[in-house]
Amino acid sequence: MYGKAFAPEYQGALTTLSVNSSLTDVLAAGTEQLRAAERAGKPAEAARSGLAVAEAHRRLGRVEEADRAWKRSYRAARQAGDLAAMAWALWSGGTLARQRGAFRLARRLLQLAADLGERGGDVVVRGYSLAGLAETGRIQGDYEAVRRLHEQLLAEARRRGEARHTVWALEGIAQMHRNTGEYDTAYALFEEAAQIAAGADDRRGHAWALRGLADVVSVRDGDTGRALELLSEAETTCRAMRLSSALAYNHKMRGNVLYRAGRYAEARGLYEQALAEFRAMSEPRGEALSRLGLAKSLARLGRDRAETAAELADLAGVLERIGLQHARRMVARAHDELGIPVGALARETAR
Repeated sequence: MYGKAFAPEYQGALTTLSVNSSLTDVLAAGTEQLRAAERAGKPAEAARSGLAVAEAHRRLGRVEEADRAWKRSYRAARQAGDLAAMAWALWSGGTLARQRGAFRLARRLLQLAADLGERGGDVVVRGYSLAGLAETGRIQGDYEAVRRLHEQLLAEARRRGEARHTVWALEGIAQMHRNTGEYDTAYALFEEAAQIAAGADDRRGHAWALRGLADVVSVRDGDTGRALELLSEAETTCRAMRLSSALAYNHKMRGNVLYRAGRYAEARGLYEQALAEFRAMSEPRGEALSRLGLAKSLARLGRDRAETAAELADLAGVLERIGLQHARRMVARAHDELGIPVGALARETAR
């Protein structure tokens, strides 16, 4: 039913690159082709090579380089009058904005990309851009607004037999079910995503699906060993492909699994590692979630209650500014779990 996964963001002279190509290889090939296109005065090819460069930098966590690269790609596409290439550059910029926690900018760029993709007759970039809008809303916790769009994109991807987008949509829907406590449904969807990704040789999608399965196995079944096995399998892929962001989220999830098992000292170490990784790539969502896990672990290990209350209060403010509804609810649950009422810091200080 599904063909092999492909990477439509690798275009022009780079179409021979695989969805599973190492990001360092993508960066090297993209940079070489970009320079050759610019020397030859071929802005359309420069735009498409520049897109691969931007995406490699973004996925490697090199935020500033990625920001310069997608804008350079957009300028070349505009010079060439190539609407589809302009749309792809905007998609890359919008995805980067979401990664950096700039959700309003992400939505604006992704909507522009979807509109340009439609005008330019490129249904793939239009679909990717709509998917980006859906993922932005999902990450912010606005499930009612984006659930229908996720399901619409899933149906379209299934109809076209497009494995990579089918896997993405299944994982997004699964995550919403997991976050609302519908663990059996979430597990079934993550499992289907893993099977499709494996059959289509989509190693990135497979790694994310394994992470989702590990989460559900841990929280639903309490099976710490199996969860850690799944995360180890996913980590092998992340390292082989140099997936910096996915690897950091893997480490954060490993911290979650260990925390649930009461292995707080080990969890603390994983959260500290993930926190450093997220900070290095300027990814505020991952940073905030790692800080939350670390705060909970330290509290279990005897940290002063006032310090924990201060950390949770600061995190609540950070998440409010970023606009992450689900994560804010996680902070509220942490107060209950640790027996630290909201406002405890003010009361402790007043004593």
